[in-house]
Parts: sequence; structure tokens; C-alpha cells
Amino acid sequence: MAFKLNNPPYKMDPTPVYSVNMQDGILGKANRNGTIIIDENLPPCQAKEVIKHEQVHINQMRRGDLDYDDKYVYWFGKKYSRAKMEEGSPMLAWEREAYNKSKN
Repeated sequence: MAFKLNNPPYKMDPTPVYSVNMQDGILGKANRNGTIIIDENLPPCQAKEVIKHEQVHINQMRRGDLDYDDKYVYWFGKKYSRAKMEEGSPMLAWEREAYNKSKN
């Protein structure tokens, strides 16, 4: 027989996180399919920080504020060329929000 906890004593996070061998310098990525990938070589403390940061991007995409493809990032409907940006820079609006919300 099964039962249901009304107030479970744990927090459930529906975002799957996968550890993979990432390219040099890339710590994590929020994917459009709602998953997060992080570098498998990160120490646990840093991995937790990267996951928090990437979760902000997942939330931005769920809200419809952020999207991307191979050539562009779309922030509130405005198109930004990926070839002309420093990816991950805290000066980018979507990164600024992620850095601010994921600070320890």
C-alpha cells in the first residue's frame, strides 16, 4: 500500500543535473530542455555554486525571458550575437541576474 506525505521533510528539485567532461573553462550550462550540465571535475562546493547559477538561467528560460540558439541569445525578445559577446560575463543582463541570485 502506498501513502503520500503532505509536507515532505525534503526539498524536491525537478531540474536534472548531469556531470560531464566539459570544454576547458566551462563550468556549467543550462540547457533549453530544462537540464543542467556541470563539469565532472568540479569540487563539490564549487559544483553547488555552479548549479545555483545555472538554475537561475533555467528559471529565466521558464519565465520566457531568456532563450538561445547556436548563433544568438534572446533576452526579453532582443537578439544578441554570441559571436560578439564574452559568454558568462557578469556585464550581460541575464548573467548579472544569475550572479546576483547565486551569490553565497
